[in-house]
Amino acid sequence: MERLATNLKRAICGLFEVHDDEAGVQRVVTPLEYPGSGDRVVVRVRSRDDGYSIDDNGEAALYAGMAGGDVDSESVARWVEDLARYSPARFDSADEAIKAYTNDVRLTAPYVFRVAEAAQQLFAIATSRTERQAWDFKQRLAEVMIRTAKDLGVNLQSEVELPIAGGLVADHVIDHRTPLIVVAATNATRLLEAEIIHMQYRLANMSGFVLAIAESQTTVGKRQFERANYYTGTTVTFSEPDLPKLVENQLRYQLQ
Repeated sequence: MERLATNLKRAICGLFEVHDDEAGVQRVVTPLEYPGSGDRVVVRVRSRDDGYSIDDNGEAALYAGMAGGDVDSESVARWVEDLARYSPARFDSADEAIKAYTNDVRLTAPYVFRVAEAAQQLFAIATSRTERQAWDFKQRLAEVMIRTAKDLGVNLQSEVELPIAGGLVADHVIDHRTPLIVVAATNATRLLEAEIIHMQYRLANMSGFVLAIAESQTTVGKRQFERANYYTGTTVTFSEPDLPKLVENQLRYQLQ
């Protein structure tokens, strides 16, 4: 029985990787994973004058945002309140990091687990409605595009595999002198794909205008949204009444 306990302790400890980073920071790679992503939860332990800071370096919120999640949602706000009641970990809204503090070195190990546990929960809650919201957004966008193409008398194709490396797919393409390539940017990763499509078309000197449409800046990240306008034809937020005119103006501009 004692041998089993020893082996079990050794096996459990082996699941955690500890790396000595710069400035005395200990980076702990835990066996916990962010749901659906396969990325392991990483926690950092930092020495301070008054003890130790244990945090996720803001990665749970970052990964949730990249997956189209919303850490400012009401469900996350309720979770933050509950977290303060049952855990030593706290969500710092200023830098969107999960943190715990202690002046007792014996508590650093259990606090690593509590922070990792909270990071996993934050990611799951922030992204819980993402898939359904993304589907709803894509459906609304498709309805507007179909209606607009019919009103303008142009041919619209959906789910089009583009003639570029990587097999990237456009949500919609309007056949025109300069094809209008529409990408529904449901999250930051999809917005990045729109940028890649734009750059590959430019590098291959192929005709095509990439229009990336996000449901909101929040779903893709404000910084990513602002940057995307430099690496796509244009990037906008979805507006059902304004999109038909935007498409019409773009097609008309191509004829000038």
